Amino acid sequence: MASWFSRRELEIGRVGMFWLALCATAIAPWTPSLANDVKVVIDQAKLVKLPEKVATIVVGNPLVADVSLQPGGVIVITGKSYGTTNLIALDRTGNVLMERWLQVQGASENIVVVFRGVERATYSCTPDCDPRINVGDGKLFFDTTITQSITRAGAALAGAAPPR
Repeated sequence: MASWFSRRELEIGRVGMFWLALCATAIAPWTPSLANDVKVVIDQAKLVKLPEKVATIVVGNPLVADVSLQPGGVIVITGKSYGTTNLIALDRTGNVLMERWLQVQGASENIVVVFRGVERATYSCTPDCDPRINVGDGKLFFDTTITQSITRAGAALAGAAPPR
């Protein structure tokens, strides 16, 4: 049977893999740990229980995630934009009680992305496909969809207001 690679190419491959593993090990201390990650889907919320006596909550990048403290030591984490940031919970004296990485990821189910050249449009298909406001969509699609959403929300609020 013919070999795809010569013995010399395999030797270079093994050396290359060694260097790749060595570089990955050297970089590892600067990458976030995956064991304590809190994963949130963009535009969705997640509940997380805090340790006792938390006085202050710090979010590294509030553009990525929003955190709201609720009674009973629970926080609501809302994914706002794709990315990773950190969450730190402190007590009244400034001691760190908890530190977690927050990873905000895109929805993976029932989403259809349409590309027209370089312009992107995102649709939520549950079961019918409707426009979805999504970071990274083309400007025209995004602006049109958000304007329609704001107009609809305003009309709903006006309809729900008590008569004067």
